[in-house]
Amino acid sequence: MIGVQYVVPVTDGIRGRWRALPRRARAALLLYAGGFLEGTGAHVADLARGGPHAYAGFGPLPLQVFFIALVALDPLAAVLTLRARPAGVRLAVAVMTLDVLANWYANRSWVTAHPAALLRPVGLLPITLFGLFVVATAPALLRAVRGSATADLAMARLPPIRKDAARQSGPDGNGAHR
Repeated sequence: MIGVQYVVPVTDGIRGRWRALPRRARAALLLYAGGFLEGTGAHVADLARGGPHAYAGFGPLPLQVFFIALVALDPLAAVLTLRARPAGVRLAVAVMTLDVLANWYANRSWVTAHPAALLRPVGLLPITLFGLFVVATAPALLRAVRGSATADLAMARLPPIRKDAARQSGPDGNGAHR
C-alpha cells in the first residue's frame, strides 16, 4: 500500500501564486488594487480637508463612519488582492457593494435633481462602474485565486515512483533483492 506523504511544496510565495494565475486574473487583480488605492487616496484627502467631520453632510452617522472606515478597508482590500488571496476578492466585493449603495443613498437628492451630472468622470459614475466591474469579475477571479492560493499550503502528495521501479523491486515484485 502506498502511503500519503504531507509535504510543503517549494514555492516562492506571492510570485508563485501570481505565476499560477491566468493573465486576465492578474490584470483584474491589478485593476482591483488600483481602484482601491485610488479610493484610499480620495478618502484620505477628504479627511485631511474636513477632519473627522468630513462626511457630516452624507447622511446618518453609520454612513459617515463607513466612509471614514474606508480609509482602512480600501488599502486592506488592495493588499489582499495584490497577495492573490480569496479573502481579498471577497472583501473587495463587500466593500464595493456597500460603497456604491452608500454613495447612491447619500447622493439620492442630487441625482434626482441633476441626473445629467451623473455622466461626469468623477463621483458616482466611476464608483458605480468600478463596483460593477468588481462584482461582475469576482466569481471567475475567486475561482482563479482559489486555485493558486494553495501554492504555499501543505498539500497531500503521493511519493514519486521511479521509472526503473520494476527492475529494482526484485523477481517477485515485493522489493526484495537477491
